[in-house]
Amino acid sequence: MINAQEFARRLSTLRAEAFTSDDVVDLATAADVRISSDLEIDATLAQRLLDHVSPAVPVTGAQITASEWPPPTSSRPAAPPAVFSSPGAFDSPADQPARARRSGPARGGRRPDSRRTGR
Repeated sequence: MINAQEFARRLSTLRAEAFTSDDVVDLATAADVRISSDLEIDATLAQRLLDHVSPAVPVTGAQITASEWPPPTSSRPAAPPAVFSSPGAFDSPADQPARARRSGPARGGRRPDSRRTGR
C-alpha cells in the first residue's frame, strides 16, 4: 500500500504532467471515494482511481501500489488490443446461405509436377 503523495508521484512518472496530492483527491472525488493524505491506497482503491484518469495509464492498480516501482518492463513489444467482431454472424443454421459443394475426389495440397515424367 502507498499513500496519496506516493500515488501522485508514481502517477506523475507515467504522464507528461505532474500530479499532486490534490489531483489524487480530485480522482477520489470522481470515484466517489473519501480520501485523505494519510490514507493508505491499496490495489483495489488504486484501480478505482486509475479508472478516472484520462487518458488511461498503462498500469493496473496492483502495479502502481506494488513495492517495486516502476513496474518491470518486458523486452517484448506490447500486443495491440484485440477487437472481436462477427459481422457475418448468423442466428441459426437455417439462416446460413447454402454453399456449393464439390463432387469428386478430394484435391491434395500439391500440384502435379509436369517436370517429373520419368516412369
